[in-house]
Amino acid sequence: MHTKTMEGLIGARTNMELLNTPFRVFKEARRKGDTAMMERAMGYMGDVHEDAYEYKEEADEGMKKDAEETRKIAEEQREEMIKNRREEREEQQKKLEEERKENKNDNIVDTVEISEDGKVLLKENTQTDESDADGTDVETDAAAKPKADLEPVFYSSAGEVKQSEDAGKTVSASV
Repeated sequence: MHTKTMEGLIGARTNMELLNTPFRVFKEARRKGDTAMMERAMGYMGDVHEDAYEYKEEADEGMKKDAEETRKIAEEQREEMIKNRREEREEQQKKLEEERKENKNDNIVDTVEISEDGKVLLKENTQTDESDADGTDVETDAAAKPKADLEPVFYSSAGEVKQSEDAGKTVSASV
């Protein structure tokens, strides 16, 4: 908290408390009917009241300075955070470039191996309708056809099978 703010708040509070004394005197004089004493008490009240407002203005100025200082500090912190993030990003980019260079030097190559089951499935799907790999004839009904030869089937919301003329051309799915 800025010193002007503290001074202003303390001064305003003190002067507001000091208003109680002349106000008490004013009430007492009014009860007695002493107008001269009432005027003097009102004069003191006015002076103390003006002092209280001067201290209030001083507190307001101090609060403005506090706000400016807080903004400056926040701006400096933001700039430092931005600077730190840039530095971190540059370090990460350097590490990535180093890793890429290491990977290029190692000549790492990905390989794919096909399992025995996969080889069998491949043979089954690439067979023709009339003969298989052994040269023997294969049955031509739909149950014996390989899966790759079956036409696409669509199901209605009732679960009925529907053949589509443009099946396989477009696919629409909703979730």
